[in-house]
Amino acid sequence: MTPMNSPINLVEALDEATCGGKAVQLGAAIRASLPVPPGFVLPASLVNAIAAQDSTAIDLALQAFAQLESAVAVRSSAVGEDSSQASFAGQHLTCLNIRSQTGLVEAVKQVWRSGQSAAAQAYRQRLGITQAPEVAVVVQQFIPAVQSGVLFTRNPMNGNDERVIEASWGLGEAIVSGLVTPDRYRLDRQGQVLEQTAGMKDIAIQPSAEGQTHEVAVAADQVRALCLEEWHLEQLNHLAAQCEQHFPPPLDIEWCFAGSTLYLLQCRAVTRISISLA
Repeated sequence: MTPMNSPINLVEALDEATCGGKAVQLGAAIRASLPVPPGFVLPASLVNAIAAQDSTAIDLALQAFAQLESAVAVRSSAVGEDSSQASFAGQHLTCLNIRSQTGLVEAVKQVWRSGQSAAAQAYRQRLGITQAPEVAVVVQQFIPAVQSGVLFTRNPMNGNDERVIEASWGLGEAIVSGLVTPDRYRLDRQGQVLEQTAGMKDIAIQPSAEGQTHEVAVAADQVRALCLEEWHLEQLNHLAAQCEQHFPPPLDIEWCFAGSTLYLLQCRAVTRISISLA
């Protein structure tokens, strides 16, 4: 099989036309020694073959999955995704805590189908993208987050030169899905806290023992308690500065903490569309 038809280690993801924008950005972050979970990308041609039930393509994906030796997160990396002009965030499905071979194959197919959805097609039309959707798929080690959220290296509401962090308990899908009102922090570029506001975090999304995720009720004393301490904020500000050294700001960073370890889940340009919707 050629590289275009075989799984590619994320660190070697260089070609956006093959791997999609998200995978290329993650690969660049890994090469910059940023704390990205390990993984691989299934090129769009291989994803198309898996969606068509090609047994050779499925076997190649399962071999790469076995080498990770962990549960995985499965996300889209659409061609044209996460450019400076547009972001497909929220348009394509994400599957978390996938533990089995059957689960992986089904997750890849679900992500592929989400790229063909009416919502994704309407989004492309709004952007003037006329070509048929091509979706690569990123498969990474799944991180069972204690806290997670997003970080903007510049305030997306007013353009001020300050960090804005939103955070909640558990996996970040609670924020993405609008299940909670996250805590919100504003920091100056030196990491000093300008403002912090506790949200309403009564639900957390957690990994299920059998795979995938489920909602759990947050303990009463944590619902209105700030979920990040000073040392969390220091690490996040440092991560923001590191990302700005390697990628043109402003940036939209997805992150999580598992214990005391901070992980970078995604780093992309703040798009014109995301600013206008903020």
